[in-house]
Amino acid sequence: MLGTGGFAKCYEAVSSVDNKLYAAKVIPKKSINEKRQRYKLLIEIKIHKSLKHKHIVEFIDAFEDKENIYILLEYCRNYTLKDLAKRRKRLTEFETRIYIGQIVKAMIYIHSQGIIHRDLKLGNVLINDQMDSKICDFGLSTKIKNEGDTKKTICGTPNYIAPEIL
Repeated sequence: MLGTGGFAKCYEAVSSVDNKLYAAKVIPKKSINEKRQRYKLLIEIKIHKSLKHKHIVEFIDAFEDKENIYILLEYCRNYTLKDLAKRRKRLTEFETRIYIGQIVKAMIYIHSQGIIHRDLKLGNVLINDQMDSKICDFGLSTKIKNEGDTKKTICGTPNYIAPEIL
């Protein structure tokens, strides 16, 4: 197990075809009782699947069986930026500049696609083998249909909610 979230658990998965590692997000269907929850999960999948960028975790596939919905993602061996900061106690100014630059590039791309993430935090930035940052977890993301539109939903991780939302 790599980690847990609100409804899902994420596991390390190995392909039986080529032995490649993936992250498998497993969502039990019994935890998705309402149509709205299922709709939100489908939106997350649709949004993440549409994004292709060096600094966004690659979406591989989504499928389901009788009990679970599975989302297969790029495997990032070095966990999250939050884990890295905790383990090392501090990051150098140089590392911080690199990570911030990568995150900004990814966010510019996400916004250019008309998408807002709404839960950007250290725990939602993974680090791959090359020590590059990769934004993940599009569970609270939404698409803006027209430029200038706003969303009224108050969402996000409480300690990370932007002052503008509060």
